[in-house]
Amino acid sequence: MPQNLLEQLRNYTTVVADTGDIEAMEKFRPTDATTNPSLITTAAQMPQYQEIVDSVLKGARNDKGESASDKDVANLAFQRLAIAFGRKILAIVPGRVSTEVDARLSYDTEATIEQAHSIIKQYDDAGIGRDHVLIKIASTWEGIRAAEVLEKEGIHCNLTLLFGMHQAVACAEAKVTLVSPFVGRILDWYKKDTGKDYQSADDPGVQSVTTIYNYFKKFGYKTQVMGASFRNIGEIKELAGCDLLTISPQLLAELESTQADLPRKLDPEAAKSLSIDKIPMDEATFERMHAEDRMAHDKLKEGIEGFSAALVKLETLLANRLAQLESRTPATV
Repeated sequence: MPQNLLEQLRNYTTVVADTGDIEAMEKFRPTDATTNPSLITTAAQMPQYQEIVDSVLKGARNDKGESASDKDVANLAFQRLAIAFGRKILAIVPGRVSTEVDARLSYDTEATIEQAHSIIKQYDDAGIGRDHVLIKIASTWEGIRAAEVLEKEGIHCNLTLLFGMHQAVACAEAKVTLVSPFVGRILDWYKKDTGKDYQSADDPGVQSVTTIYNYFKKFGYKTQVMGASFRNIGEIKELAGCDLLTISPQLLAELESTQADLPRKLDPEAAKSLSIDKIPMDEATFERMHAEDRMAHDKLKEGIEGFSAALVKLETLLANRLAQLESRTPATV
């Protein structure tokens, strides 16, 4: 019996679960896992994870003190919740988990570095080695500069919300560990802008990741490429051979249930023979290219705003949950 698509994909590509749902990870057993504020918010509302949420809230209340407002406690708790899920995830996956810095800090280099230090300290204190953790940061110029500092300190970074070549090149020059180009969100923008539908290799998200992958391999950058945000398995099939792909449980299930041949599409040796011009990168070039790339400009702004809104929602949910916990008598908590 031939291998299913998921089994074949694993031959070329590291498969990463794009979810905060621990049960889904137990089912598909990915090598790595990545989360974001929206996924953590969704997972935090699932009944099976209330024990994790409540434990984090109680710890945050204990550390903040009885006089702290529910909002202040919730703010501390949301930072810890991602690490709590990360620790659970690392009990399942053998590789790495990506934990995201507050998206509201995306244009503040120093604040991003400070929060990254806080995140890595919590993993350090839990006895989890730094090779198992990626700090996830938005691919703004300021975020990339923060990642450059962190990488020099031995703290590995995953640069997310990446839509343009200028972002990818700047990340590679900063020697970040991993970049996450958003395939599906790029497709969404082009479909809305042009009114056209795109299939397979014509998908502009697929083309973007292919271009980044080939550029990195051509010039020998160590930064790995992880395609993210997929809309269908057709996009995944076109990127077979990419260093990593982070895939939702729904699409993992579809890949697992599909029997068909999966040829490798991206190959490092093939990339080395391509004729590609090197792009010199500095802040002025980055800002110029970002302003000229309407899609990257729009989607980076939208992504940061979306993740920031998810954090506000999560803080509100946590504050409400804390109020519920503290309204109960000690015997019933």
